[in-house]
Amino acid sequence: MSSNAAAPSHRARVLVVEDEATIQEILSHILGEVGHEPVVVGSAEKAQELLGRESFDLLIIDLMLPGMGGLDLLRMIKRQDPEQAVVMITAFGSVETAVQAMKEGAFHYLTKPFRHEEVLLTVRNALSQKSLLSENRALRRALSWKARNGELVGKSRQLLDLQSMLDRIAPTRSTVLIQGESGTGKELVAHAIHHRSARAHRPFVVVNSGSVPVDLLESNLFGHRKGAFTGAVSAKRGLFEVADGGSLFFDEISSIHPDVQSKLLRVIQEREFLPLGAVESVRVDVRIIAATNIDLKELVERGQFREDLFYRLNVIVVNLPPLRERQEDIPLLAEHFLRRFAEENGKSVPQLRPDALTALSHHVWPGNVRELENVLERAVVLGNGRPIGLDLLPQEVVGAGGSSQGVFREDLVAGEFGYAETVARFERELIEQTLVRARGVQRKAARLLGIKPTTLNEKIKRLGIRFPRPE
Repeated sequence: MSSNAAAPSHRARVLVVEDEATIQEILSHILGEVGHEPVVVGSAEKAQELLGRESFDLLIIDLMLPGMGGLDLLRMIKRQDPEQAVVMITAFGSVETAVQAMKEGAFHYLTKPFRHEEVLLTVRNALSQKSLLSENRALRRALSWKARNGELVGKSRQLLDLQSMLDRIAPTRSTVLIQGESGTGKELVAHAIHHRSARAHRPFVVVNSGSVPVDLLESNLFGHRKGAFTGAVSAKRGLFEVADGGSLFFDEISSIHPDVQSKLLRVIQEREFLPLGAVESVRVDVRIIAATNIDLKELVERGQFREDLFYRLNVIVVNLPPLRERQEDIPLLAEHFLRRFAEENGKSVPQLRPDALTALSHHVWPGNVRELENVLERAVVLGNGRPIGLDLLPQEVVGAGGSSQGVFREDLVAGEFGYAETVARFERELIEQTLVRARGVQRKAARLLGIKPTTLNEKIKRLGIRFPRPE
């Protein structure tokens, strides 16, 4: 029996490519005894066919195979998936070839005749290395995602409530439906759910539902077998298989064709699907996250979206507020985007002039956070490091700020105040003068500021504003 040190940390699918029946039987017994799932084929050609439609945690390949040799099979596998774990089998006299195989990317080799413990230890170490590589790849993806998008930025009550909700739902496997206007950051929230879950080390796959023709979307989602249709010269894995163990994000799911909706419903219900041209279903463990900027319930009532699919998607609903309802987040978002685009373009982080911040805070942002992001990227590129004023903002934004000319005085930033304190002083001044214009009527002041009356009331309480200051 094997020692505890050689016991596997998880059940693995292992493809054994070996033409000798005795070796096949021995390896199948050793692997199966400790809980692994061995799959055995007798040639490189059969291994190629199987790898075209299935995935394995580890491959054990004999160097001496009929037809295509083990070394050629290894090279082909490494071209397709450089991180695939492979262990070679060699006879005592061909160790030199096995060493060459390691130079070509094999993890290690087993020499015939091999001992029970040797097989288990080699398999365990190969799987551990693959797990480490996968974790490193996931970490690189996560860091890259954070570098591109940052954390969800802001301090408004809406954003803090959203953060709290994401922390609660991320560890579950429940389907999530994200609703919000275009540009509010639905994909960013989907990323946050994935990266805060136990699936973070597995793939996050995006399906751009509206940009793919229906005939191609089905093939992209479910894959196909060789010869399934004209032009299918080889097998192709679908996005559901690619995302196995991870998350599949459907962007603008309302645009999916009814024919695909019915098949998507089956996958969500049964967690399996039938690739085009296949006769056996493929089982997957995928978390579905969907996003829409259209009310799906209204589409159901108009007969444009399946009611049963709607209820399958409508398990946990995340509603993203538009930027005009959380304008207190604009200064922090502006600082975040200025830093990000300055770093990306190799420039120093520019200052945001008070008149520009006034304009940004007054604009209603029909394009939401994405529009703000684009405006500030343009300003950073055109400004070339100089302070960003009204001259670097688009006219539609400047026009909004122009109506409040003089609200933010230069003396507000006189002295050595930090960023947060300067923003708070500006916010107080802006609200007080708007209340003066509205003659103390909070509902009218909220309309002038483009925020909800409840949001304005919360700001008044937080800032300790007791009455409008006379002009």
